[in-house]
Amino acid sequence: MVTAPPTGPSTTQANTAPSGSSTDVDAAVARVAKQKDAWLSVAIPRRLELLRACMRGVRDVAEAWARDGSLRKGVDPESSLAGEEWLAGPMTTMRNLRLLVEALQHDGQPPVAGKARRDDGQEVVRVFPASLFDKLMFGGVSADVWIQKGKPATQGAAYRKKRAAGKLSLVLGAGNVSSIPPMDFLYKLFVEDEVVVLKMNPVNADCGPHLERAFRPLIDLDVLAIVYGAADVGAQLSKHPQVDTLHVTGSDRTYDAIVWGSNADEQKRRKASGQRLNTRPFTAELGCVTPVLVVPGDWSASDLAFQARHIAGMVTQNASFNCNAAKVLVVAEGWPQRRAFLDCVASELSKVPARKAYYPGAADRYRAFVEHYPGARVVGSRAEGAVPWTVLPDVPAKEGEYALTNEAFCGVLAEVTLAATGAQDFLRKATAFANDCCWGTLSCTVLIDGATEAANERALDQAVAELRYGGIGINCWPGIIYGLVSPTWGAYPGHTPQDIRSGNGVVHNGLLLDHPEKSVVRTPFRMRPTPVWFPNHRNLKELGRRLVAMEEAPSWFRLPPVVVAALKG
Repeated sequence: MVTAPPTGPSTTQANTAPSGSSTDVDAAVARVAKQKDAWLSVAIPRRLELLRACMRGVRDVAEAWARDGSLRKGVDPESSLAGEEWLAGPMTTMRNLRLLVEALQHDGQPPVAGKARRDDGQEVVRVFPASLFDKLMFGGVSADVWIQKGKPATQGAAYRKKRAAGKLSLVLGAGNVSSIPPMDFLYKLFVEDEVVVLKMNPVNADCGPHLERAFRPLIDLDVLAIVYGAADVGAQLSKHPQVDTLHVTGSDRTYDAIVWGSNADEQKRRKASGQRLNTRPFTAELGCVTPVLVVPGDWSASDLAFQARHIAGMVTQNASFNCNAAKVLVVAEGWPQRRAFLDCVASELSKVPARKAYYPGAADRYRAFVEHYPGARVVGSRAEGAVPWTVLPDVPAKEGEYALTNEAFCGVLAEVTLAATGAQDFLRKATAFANDCCWGTLSCTVLIDGATEAANERALDQAVAELRYGGIGINCWPGIIYGLVSPTWGAYPGHTPQDIRSGNGVVHNGLLLDHPEKSVVRTPFRMRPTPVWFPNHRNLKELGRRLVAMEEAPSWFRLPPVVVAALKG
């Protein structure tokens, strides 16, 4: 292990994570590399033991893990808002571990909830709900994985693939959501059969000691090492001769620097010639300018208020430092309620307290947006060290527009109006706009009320089929796709190394589906109880704690406390 022994977490500030020297990093790589062939022969019973031991480890560190994450982000760890860290850290990781246990118990082919074949032959697999517990805890929520056209809906090919030799994967961890690093390395270890060196991101490096304790069984086996350091350590590791593959969750700029070179001129020259600086297999999840397509309908005042709060949550959750945060609000010019709805969104954003801009560069990115759009409206409160919630009105709906091609990664929401009237006209034009004008293919949302959907079912189905996004939320934030774990998470397939955009490959994929194209999650237009990403959820921390326990060992005994905690939100 490449750290000093971790100390107990402070009650006033997050842990200071250890830093790794070049010698330590090399030693970690060498140790793990020695086990890459041996890992291939570790049988399923032993792997199940390791996963269950890691579940106990996550349970044991969950309190400190969530507390330190809250402190890092300027959140009172005793407040309800601290539940964000419970849900986006220990809970999601625990669910991932449990689903891996179920997948291995079925030799890589866990049962699916259902399969369907579309008229064009494309197969769709229902992955959620998969149990009565799912139905009771997430009423009305369903998730499907669409398989690439012409491919079969098979499972476990990567898991069961016979490998002549083992591989060592470098995972460059994300700094914004603490479950991303462990979920990324779990996929590499237990699905792709590769041992892992995880480099923590400096932003959340203090989470590293908690992961070391939780995943001690894997570290003691030398199939996982956790190392620390800045960009120079990442560069050193990406070129290390014993590293066979790479995976990153982060920025396309990081990907380009590793694959094509550190400066723009070198990248341009190498891309033109196809001469990659780093030729190792490289998967990546790299963000998106996420659009929210609001289908015009006849909404009540309470509908307007509910969906405005919904969008406010998509913007403000985790201080808007999410790769799937809502960034472009798309409405129809001919919708009579357009102005009222936009005003409701601004009002709901104004009610959300300012959040600490903990992610580096937020102030500079924000400044660039408001300088580019002089009409920007600050709708949230101002606070030292925070980026105020800000709306960019009347952003042109054209390819190359600044707000549509640059990921703000801070609390900025662009408003775009399309020259459309009814639902069918809007769905057709909004689909083309999202595909052609919004940068990235990771995530998008479609909001449509029940009556409008019933009258335009075919048009909605066609829009979902044509949207080139790896994750689509119908009446919900695409972040739920990430949290459910059973769907796939990643960009729409087809990006090349020269134009990587939102990345390539998938993670999570709890049912180990081969050839996924996109994951589509549907919820009712009005969800009950209050969704966990809604701002000012009144009982988020308690709900997060209860869900961690439920995910570790689902039982009828643990269900009522989850339901009660959710209803108090």
